[in-house]
Amino acid sequence: MSLQLFAETVYTGQEILRNQLIQVIDGQIAGMEYTEPDPAVTRVANLAPGLFDSHINGGEKFYFTERADEETIDDIYQASVKTGTAYVLPTLITSPQENILKGIEATRNYIQKNPQSGVLGMHLEGPFLNPIKRGAHLAGYVRKPTNADLEEIITHGKDIIKLITIAPEMFTTEQIQMLLESGITVSAGHSNATYDEAMAAFKQGIQLVTHLYNAMSAFGHRAPGLVGATFDNENVYAPLIIDGVHCDFGAASVAYKIKKDKLFLISDALFLGEKVTEFKWGEFDAYLKDGRYTNSDGNLAGATISLPDAVRNAVNVIGIPLQEAIEMATIRPARALGLEKQIGSIAIGYPATFTTFDDNLDNFSVLKM
Repeated sequence: MSLQLFAETVYTGQEILRNQLIQVIDGQIAGMEYTEPDPAVTRVANLAPGLFDSHINGGEKFYFTERADEETIDDIYQASVKTGTAYVLPTLITSPQENILKGIEATRNYIQKNPQSGVLGMHLEGPFLNPIKRGAHLAGYVRKPTNADLEEIITHGKDIIKLITIAPEMFTTEQIQMLLESGITVSAGHSNATYDEAMAAFKQGIQLVTHLYNAMSAFGHRAPGLVGATFDNENVYAPLIIDGVHCDFGAASVAYKIKKDKLFLISDALFLGEKVTEFKWGEFDAYLKDGRYTNSDGNLAGATISLPDAVRNAVNVIGIPLQEAIEMATIRPARALGLEKQIGSIAIGYPATFTTFDDNLDNFSVLKM
């Protein structure tokens, strides 16, 4: 099937183009050219690649770690699409090994049944974290890795887990190498690594951290920590939760100036839409108050923003140019996870899955052709 779309402004992921007629054949971009608008062709004001959220924990109703099933994955995906986010990695946090394996199989089954969805795989955040920096993760499930645990996760999940968060100081170099060689993108997070430990992990091949500033050893002038190592390594990608809660807007501005094109956006949403006001899973709990989820210990338990909210805050509060903010939600996370040949750009051969938005950044929508 052949379709056409006219966009007044196109944010390709690399540049801005004006007045573009986009040809789509069988769901793929087949051509782009400058032209005058045609009343017979569907017209949008602003067109971007489909936004990609690599860190989202729940949808409007369900939480993936509690309900590691296909219904929850669909809730996360559909709720994200409603906000204007086209691609997601449902995130399963620290929990028993059997729950991790259940989440892997649920994700695999969902993708097989819904190959045209924007669910690209899953993000496994834990359980091999530093208990000192576990945040809202349950202490009873945080554990040091064993080779047997890692081998089981890799065997069952290497084609489904696109991202795994670990505390590198809890691993041997051989165990980190096991993960790197599996093809799963490894991120350093929930970590109390020293600057030297973090730099050693980066040198070994980890090139990503999880939610910069949050749940990681902070920067100090005598102990630069994981934050300092991230700032000091220009090759390491760093996602931010720009909600003013997880990360002060001033700290976000500092990170933008230092990390440049390696900075990108995530939501880390516990739930979307703020419809769930209280939640409990075993000893894990969360309560919504004043636009934030906190647990009974007073720790942040996840964000309330969507990825388009993060884009809006990046532009309107931090002052990041719109083109860069779009890149921070599209091509940059795609590159960080090695998915840049599949998503993140508007170019010939890429899927005709877009995010459209108005000039005021009030309304974001997913458009699949």
